[in-house]
Amino acid sequence: MKVLIVGATSGLGLALAQHYLQKGDEVAVCGRDLKRIPQELQKRYTQLRMYRLDIADKQTLVEILEDFANPVLDLVIVTAGLYFNTRKHQLDEAMTLRMLQTNVSGLNHVFELAAKKMLTQKSGHLVAISSVAGLLRDYPGASLYSATKRSVLNLCETYRIALKPFSIAVTAVVPGYIDTEKLRTLNNGDASQKPFILSETQAVHRITKAVAQRKAVLIFPWQMRGLIAVLNCLPSWLLALHK
Repeated sequence: MKVLIVGATSGLGLALAQHYLQKGDEVAVCGRDLKRIPQELQKRYTQLRMYRLDIADKQTLVEILEDFANPVLDLVIVTAGLYFNTRKHQLDEAMTLRMLQTNVSGLNHVFELAAKKMLTQKSGHLVAISSVAGLLRDYPGASLYSATKRSVLNLCETYRIALKPFSIAVTAVVPGYIDTEKLRTLNNGDASQKPFILSETQAVHRITKAVAQRKAVLIFPWQMRGLIAVLNCLPSWLLALHK
């Protein structure tokens, strides 16, 4: 199987890449900083391909697909995403644009170009990582990050409806907190206090199982799903106090 993962030089993306490499699949790892990929991984798996990519760069993505997706492209996973803590900092124009390019338009570019390839072969699977933040209903003062993750869910649904007649699956993955390096960095090196946090290994197991089953949506853990449901019942003014 040929697997392309965008945003895979660290964290969940890299862990997913290792899973598919261990299975013997040919895996293309795409990201902005290839130096983050462990040397031992490169030596161990000769079927590993690496491409430097900024998800906002559509032309480079075209070139990568032309090189890697030959003759087929079986699975594309987009884990690239940008988070900005608006509780501590105010979004400026540059960061706002960057978040939109990474979380929304960049994802759309990947899906659009991968779908074009998959439509010619009448097979394939597209996967995007959203967040339980995307399940939060909109309210005054809600974060741009949550809005972008709602867009991921809407985009997945649109592509799922469009591609289903052509035997192409689309899966939206909606995780809670995962104990990644990025999350630990955002929390002064320790994210253990986050509610219902899962390890990368646990997250990879759930995601790859859902992909194998070609599930439309995967939301985990169930406790976080329940918490979001409760929050969505609260009045908007109360949510705004804790944005």
